[in-house]
Amino acid sequence: MGELSFATAWEVVADTRGDRLALHNGGVARTWAEFENRAARLAGVLSAAGVDAGSNVALALYNGNEYLEAEFAAFKLRAAPCNVNYRYVEAELTYLVSNSQAKAVFFDHALADRFAAIHEGLPGVQLWIHVGDGECPAWARAYEDLIAQSDPAPRIERDSEDLWILYTGGTTGHPKGVMWPHGNLMALIRRSLAPLGLELPTTVADYAATLDSLDALTDPPRQLAASPLMHGTAGIGSLFTLFQGGAVVTLTNRSFDSAELWQTVADVRCTLVSIVGDVFCAPMVDALDEATAAGRPVDLSSVRSVSSSGVMWSQPVKDRLLTHARAVGSDLLCNDSLGASEGVGFAGKESKGDGDTETATFTLGPNAAVFNDDGSRVEPGSGETGLLAVSGPIPVGYFGDPVKSAETFREIEGQRWSVPGDFARIEADGTLVLLGRGSVSINTGGEKVFPEEVEEALKLLPEIVDANVVGVPDPKWGAAVTAVVEVADGASLSDEEMVDALRSHLSGYKLPKNVVRVDRVFRSPNGKADYKWATATALEELGLGP
Repeated sequence: MGELSFATAWEVVADTRGDRLALHNGGVARTWAEFENRAARLAGVLSAAGVDAGSNVALALYNGNEYLEAEFAAFKLRAAPCNVNYRYVEAELTYLVSNSQAKAVFFDHALADRFAAIHEGLPGVQLWIHVGDGECPAWARAYEDLIAQSDPAPRIERDSEDLWILYTGGTTGHPKGVMWPHGNLMALIRRSLAPLGLELPTTVADYAATLDSLDALTDPPRQLAASPLMHGTAGIGSLFTLFQGGAVVTLTNRSFDSAELWQTVADVRCTLVSIVGDVFCAPMVDALDEATAAGRPVDLSSVRSVSSSGVMWSQPVKDRLLTHARAVGSDLLCNDSLGASEGVGFAGKESKGDGDTETATFTLGPNAAVFNDDGSRVEPGSGETGLLAVSGPIPVGYFGDPVKSAETFREIEGQRWSVPGDFARIEADGTLVLLGRGSVSINTGGEKVFPEEVEEALKLLPEIVDANVVGVPDPKWGAAVTAVVEVADGASLSDEEMVDALRSHLSGYKLPKNVVRVDRVFRSPNGKADYKWATATALEELGLGP
């Protein structure tokens, strides 16, 4: 694609459609011209701090216009923005900022105390940028002041190999930065353009013509990013939306508020909603139930699709949503995508409310396959289990980790495949059945939790002799982190005290939601944890077993 990076594409939109909505958060709306100008001023500040092509910029931000402005600013300089989980505590933040080699860090005011405790130990960061309310610390610069006081950075030539880095907790206990070239991400948009009879643009001139064609065929998309932009589901989706000249809409409440979501959908006329499975959709349909019962059905007429990826989205919950949509004359589509930070397009499922298949069954993507250990393909209907893989436009690897890169991004059948570790089988009719991540990582509310990290934190407590951590089914979170613990004789530690003692070591979503006490934690002869035993024990004690 030559010089066509996201920044260059977005500048074309700003130059040709400057008065169109680009960003919306609460009462603050930004046109494309404003979006580009503010990002250019931030880019000038970053450049003065030494950020340039190949640099990384960390974004420790909640959803909001600022997230995308900072991302655009980094792109303008050919730097890679890196997502930072705002739930991380000091040790986790230190690791990620250090691992990413970030030269600048944008951080939300709510995280100021955490960064105050660690910023002196991160000398590689040349600029700390404070976003939001409250007094800006002396060691940082205030976001809005920088925009007001700075000149826009001059535009430069860029390349499709410029990077966007998506950090994922993965299954190793430490976050890993997945390196996505802009061109590979753009190539994924081909499947959105093809139904409209459009080719993927490869030059700036082609891109400008594509925008004209899109405008003639359809209204620009308006994506309500209900899930965090720091995650791949909304994060990648927002790049696609802006590439098509659309707008990204975010919510103001920092805990998920279904009433705010539906009101925003109606007010801003959102066409697409990005969520993460039942954790989001179940309360969304509860809110629709309540509104309908009160005689105030929600206006869903603008919404064309609700998209999810990253965690289970059960068919019954989809059906409830679709029932509401049909009742008000909407032909809303549920788009359930099986993807990962390491790849997009493994499998998918569209639901329209007309006899869809069961939960966790998908149609294999056109560039996807399931492979046995020997590298041969699993045959449909064979009953064999294999690893799910996808080829085509995929990441180039993990930042600074060639060993893990080689494990995940493998050469099979003469081409590169992304193989994150999900096991699946293919039925005789071609339906793909997802069986789960091969490792023991726990996916809770869209967040991945590495059991050993929680176990080690538990075993730092003097009252804990041993511990296993597993996930058990939970209607709200998909899986609930559950500690199976062996407590020292005579210890008086309560379950609540045990969990509270972990808060200085772990983010809130990693804390056990259940504690199961056993006389002895069973381990295999080689000393390894027996997670099968731990899971069965937890299910029985919690009354969730067969």
